[in-house]
Amino acid sequence: MRVIVLGAGFGGLELATRLSEEFGDGVDVVLVDQRDGFVFGFSKLDVMFGRTTDAAVHHPYRELAKAGVQFVQAKVTAIDPTTREVETDAGAFAGDVLVVALGADVHPEATPGLVEGGHEFYTEAGAFALRRVLADFEGGRVIIGVTSTPFKCPPAPSETALLMHDHLVRNGVRDTSRIHLVMPLPVPIPPSPEASRALLEAFAERGIDWHPNRRLSELDPAQRVAVLDDGSEMPYELVLAVPVHRAPAVVAEAGLTVDGWVPVNPLTLETSFPGVYAIGDVTSVGTPKAGVFSERQGAVAADRIADVIRGRAGSAEYDGRGMCYLEFGDREVARVEVTFVSGHPPTGTFVSPSEALAAEKVRFGSSRARRWFGREWSPGGPGG
Repeated sequence: MRVIVLGAGFGGLELATRLSEEFGDGVDVVLVDQRDGFVFGFSKLDVMFGRTTDAAVHHPYRELAKAGVQFVQAKVTAIDPTTREVETDAGAFAGDVLVVALGADVHPEATPGLVEGGHEFYTEAGAFALRRVLADFEGGRVIIGVTSTPFKCPPAPSETALLMHDHLVRNGVRDTSRIHLVMPLPVPIPPSPEASRALLEAFAERGIDWHPNRRLSELDPAQRVAVLDDGSEMPYELVLAVPVHRAPAVVAEAGLTVDGWVPVNPLTLETSFPGVYAIGDVTSVGTPKAGVFSERQGAVAADRIADVIRGRAGSAEYDGRGMCYLEFGDREVARVEVTFVSGHPPTGTFVSPSEALAAEKVRFGSSRARRWFGREWSPGGPGG
């Protein structure tokens, strides 16, 4: 049984790890990613705000040493979901099972003026480059703005606003600065009213200006003015933007997408093509685009593929559950747990920020580094 896995993020790594644990050399897993290593999403903020270095958060794929798993660093150039054949710049691959876990691509160029007049922090390159920009920033008007929905890691803009507050305080320029958070949502985290209330209270305590139900639509770099989708304008010295997200072009060209994303059976993660699964941010499964949801989907897909290998009916089902840690600044972290079930409003719990949860977040990252890469690792940031 050959399983081709496109994308080595949370979902792809967990899926490959589970199949290796279950079958060892008895399964042939080809794990394809164009990057040379993995970076946790939360690590981008740690680097950006000077709490660690880019080298310290990089997990090289060459360290993957799992029985039955071959890593191929390559760019996917074509996908045939009917035959489960994939073209890459390192050659062609065909499998009995194909798993599409290529995530969502970001497009800062889709927002006029953003490339010339602002910064995106949703790619590793963008976030890492901001470390120097923020270190040299002398204060002023800061806009943290979302350009479209859906977008990955919904808490990240709020976390960035709170960490920006701490950063400006440390640098002695908070009194001469103003922080604006612009989001096309009514509250910071709609699935969790408790988390949203806590964030809004934190914004008020820190003097962060909250602009709900609005979207950053354009920048005028010459005038240093941001334009929102309601036509209002905001002058700025620094813009940190969440860019437009889209499914990778190669996925759309393969005919896998509907309304921009890959539809799947919400319980089994199967696409409409036999033997083809899709997991994580590339899908329209109905949960947030975040690593922990992708990881859980990868586990379910792995269990169902394992049942195929054994020749029995699949039983594992995706339950829509996910958990994420939420940076509140001042060395404190909160935890949000949410369950999404089709046809029902999401339910969940919120655990208030504390240093104990900051330490728990460190353990979370360390456990994944150990499981996926076989390495001991302590992330940067609070408790790290």
